[in-house]
Order: sequence, then C-alpha cells, then structure tokens
Amino acid sequence: MTQPFLLRPSAYDHPDAIALTSWAQSYYVELYGGEDHNPLSAADLAAPNGDFLIGYLGDEPVAMGGWRFFAGAAPIPARRPAEIRRMFVRQTARGRGYARLLLSALESSAAAAGADAMVLETGAPQVEAVGLYRATGYRDVPGFGHYADSEDAVHLAKTLSQPAS
Repeated sequence: MTQPFLLRPSAYDHPDAIALTSWAQSYYVELYGGEDHNPLSAADLAAPNGDFLIGYLGDEPVAMGGWRFFAGAAPIPARRPAEIRRMFVRQTARGRGYARLLLSALESSAAAAGADAMVLETGAPQVEAVGLYRATGYRDVPGFGHYADSEDAVHLAKTLSQPAS
C-alpha cells in the first residue's frame, strides 16, 4: 500500500528540514562539485514574510520547499514578489508528482499572503526542476540574486493569480 503524500507547515530549522537539506547538499555536490552557499535562515522562511513546508510519506520526510518575500529589485514587473527557496524532493520519491504538489502549495501560500509573482534561481544541470518550473508557467528572466552571474544558473518567474476577495 502506498503511503499518502502529506505537506506539513514547518520551520526551516526543524530536524526533518535539516536532514532534507543535507540530502539536497549531497545532490548539489554530485551535480556541481560543491554545496549551495546561498545564505538562508529559518526566520527567512517564517510568517509573516514566508512559509516553509515539508512533504511526508508516512513519517518519512521526502520533500521540502519554502518561499519568502523577495528583497531587492524584482526581475519582472511585480508589486510584491516572493522567492522560492530550498525546494527539493529526495531522489527516492521523484517522478510521482510530489514536486508539482509542493510547488502549487507554495504558490497558493504566497498568493494568500499577498504575493503577486514568484521568482526563483535553479541550475541548468537540474534538468527535471527546470522542466517542472517551465511546465507550470515559469519563464526565463534576467539574472538576479546570489547566482546572478553564474553561467549554470537559470532564473525564472511567474505571475500569480490573486485569490478572490
């Protein structure tokens, strides 16, 4: 019997988030030869300026992702953009639609908090991630943020539909 995939609000410094971050960093070492050094704290992904979710199969943490309101000049016209951060699905749980569910939940959470657009940085070697984002409406934008000048960086953005008032 397949365990249901459940998303739970969490803190970025929760032990399950720490374990998932460690798996993500190991994955980055395989792809890029080193860890991601883009700074991030638990407070960055906490209300009222962000949100963080962990996806579980039973009691096993298999996915994570968060958003925070974007600081700085947005790469697209937006009143209040949010930035997706630390979105990751463990390799053992990929190919089942969990990333799409997580992304949708992050977009909904950000829109409910007042975001009108989402922005993100990922890497060209993360082919599946780039494909997911583009398939869900994200478009290429000028470089921004920590990896603005990286040749392997892919910068994407999407305008959000606002919830009905």
